[in-house]
Amino acid sequence: MRKTLCDIRRPEIVQAAIKAISENGLPMPSYDRIAEQAGMSRQLIRHYFPEPEALMVAVCEALASAHRMLLMRGIHQANSAERLPLFLDYYFNLLTKEGLAKPADTAVYDAVMSLATGSKAVRNKLREHYNILQHTIAHEVQISNPELSQRACAEIGFLFSTLIQGHWKLVATLGFSESYNRVTREAVDRLIQSYKDRYDDPDLAEPPPAV
Repeated sequence: MRKTLCDIRRPEIVQAAIKAISENGLPMPSYDRIAEQAGMSRQLIRHYFPEPEALMVAVCEALASAHRMLLMRGIHQANSAERLPLFLDYYFNLLTKEGLAKPADTAVYDAVMSLATGSKAVRNKLREHYNILQHTIAHEVQISNPELSQRACAEIGFLFSTLIQGHWKLVATLGFSESYNRVTREAVDRLIQSYKDRYDDPDLAEPPPAV
């Protein structure tokens, strides 16, 4: 199917916005700065994205899409026993030798996260992405550890999502050493093991609370 000019221009604009945020942070980069990054006119940017909020939602989707593509590539190369370690290693950028390096976009994610306080659309999009991440990790934990209840796996998925968000705020945004990638990654293994050590706890047999 032949791509239209809109199909081509929109991704270019979104990538220019991501680059502008990466280099300059927030507040929201101006249309002039994005136009400069994209090599386009300000009027063209406004034609495709009349509202800055819509552009930021598109930025969130582009960030998530890049992660999905890399993870799918890794899953196709892994067997079932390797899938959970692959997911966990990926999010702590420990798969560089396998050609599955995590995109250097965490500071951008952190920046758009701050927009969620004032934008319902951005908040809903980010919540959707982190909800998917939570359920994906819970699913992979369940496959690797079938003795664990659904509630235990759901809790691990949620805790992983909070760990990864806090971890990258410190490392990518505040400049803590990337040596902590391994520290937090190993902490996730210990977290999972702590649930396995008490997998028959009746308090973990109930369904997890609704999102």
